[in-house]
Amino acid sequence: MPKKIRGRFFLILGILIVSIFYIIPNFTDELPVWWKGIFPSEKLHLGLDLQGGMHLILEVEGEKAVESTIERITGDLEEILDDKNIPFIAISLIKRDKILAEVEKKYQSEFEEIIKENFSLKYSTPKKEGDLIAYSLSLDSKEIEHIKKFAVDQALETIRNRVDQFGVTEPTIARQGRDRILIQLPGIKNPERAITLIGKTALLEFKLVDEEGNISEALKGNIPPGDKILYEKIVDPQTGKKKSRPFLIKKRTLMTGEALKNARVSIQSDFNQPYVSLEFNSRGAKLFDRISSNNIGKRLAIILDNTVYSAPVIRERISGGRAQITGGFTTEEARDLAIVLRSGSLPAPVRILENRTVGPSLGHDSIRAGFRSMVVGGILVIIFMVLYYKLSGIIADFALILNLFLILAVLSAFRATLTLPGIAGIILTIGMAVDANVLIFERTREELRTGKTTKAAINSGFSKAIKTILDANITTIIAAIVLFQFGTGPIKGFAVTLIIGIVASIFTAVIVSRFIYDFVLLKWGIKNLSI
Repeated sequence: MPKKIRGRFFLILGILIVSIFYIIPNFTDELPVWWKGIFPSEKLHLGLDLQGGMHLILEVEGEKAVESTIERITGDLEEILDDKNIPFIAISLIKRDKILAEVEKKYQSEFEEIIKENFSLKYSTPKKEGDLIAYSLSLDSKEIEHIKKFAVDQALETIRNRVDQFGVTEPTIARQGRDRILIQLPGIKNPERAITLIGKTALLEFKLVDEEGNISEALKGNIPPGDKILYEKIVDPQTGKKKSRPFLIKKRTLMTGEALKNARVSIQSDFNQPYVSLEFNSRGAKLFDRISSNNIGKRLAIILDNTVYSAPVIRERISGGRAQITGGFTTEEARDLAIVLRSGSLPAPVRILENRTVGPSLGHDSIRAGFRSMVVGGILVIIFMVLYYKLSGIIADFALILNLFLILAVLSAFRATLTLPGIAGIILTIGMAVDANVLIFERTREELRTGKTTKAAINSGFSKAIKTILDANITTIIAAIVLFQFGTGPIKGFAVTLIIGIVASIFTAVIVSRFIYDFVLLKWGIKNLSI
């Protein structure tokens, strides 16, 4: 066998062997350990439209992020003024996005210096009333837009972390427009749990309980300045009934979940009840140490999304950087809470704009319809090629079958997701796969009509057709790449299978078909070509 033909043989054989190794996991789970070590492939992932699942579109409420930023600035401003011993009459929110600050006139220059050094706030000419001076502080419009954009970006990353820990295979999480997020979760078994996990804001706060205030009067509307009412949800373990207990909580936040390093589920040894164990980073451990040492004998409320989970009394200084959240959880609830705390809190609440659940039965119907289309289309193409090109058509049909085999192998190797549009791309490839062979066959026919020998006609047919084949397929690949780059999920699925199918069809038509012709001519020395 000539060196050129031998090289093609080993190339084709090597690609076939590797393809078999990647395809076999789609049909069996019983594979040896060494197999998975060399070929770490999995079963072909099916998209949302084929295996069912959930489709969500969320809207990030950017205005809430701005409001939270203003609230945090208000607390920080109060803390800085206290540290610098600058007395103030009031630091309060007005219109949700502005801060009213009243200080004595003699501290005007110091106050304005603090604002310039520590905050990106603007203020107009302050109003003077007697010995007091009042400032209306607000965020710059560019800063507001930055906060809203950052809120969407952070929400996207936080949701992605939560979904990854939830264990969904091949999720689609992408930004849509200015403030929306697209989420597709194929094969999800518990949609309600997923929605709760994804949409939970998970803002963890540590605040002191105001034990000097009168909770009864506060419930009547007489809430002391600087306080607010929050509730603890209590579940009776015997009856399962839920009730709420009110707490008078100081508004000032001593610590947030930003200082959290880890959160995991633990089991209480006394009552065998699950709880969430918290571990803070180095900065958080120091802060928690200072909070506990400064507030011994007081109750520290652990608050998640404005719900009090526990409010233990600080008996002694806590220097280990650890805390725990109890609340009558089930194991699943504790696990989900640990997930959202580990992945971080959402910077702003999210609102569900669209919620569609695709049932697995619809997906199975789509698979059957797509498979039927491929089989029918493939059989018709195979019959046509045999009738029109005779024995040469059989070679083209072998190349077509090998083409489909390679598409499946590449999809499995790269762990791509097969969608319904992806099946459409494969069906289109079936028709396009024989185009290259048709061009080669027609060129070869023309050469045979001029009186050339079979070998010379085949050589000339391949060499003259190759330029046309490359031109036609490269332009299609460019279009498919553009679809993949700028398209959304279904469009990308179509583009992926189209690109793989085109590359495979070029390989099978130019390399495989040519090898078969050269081998047959070398082995049997055929004089008359059946074409």
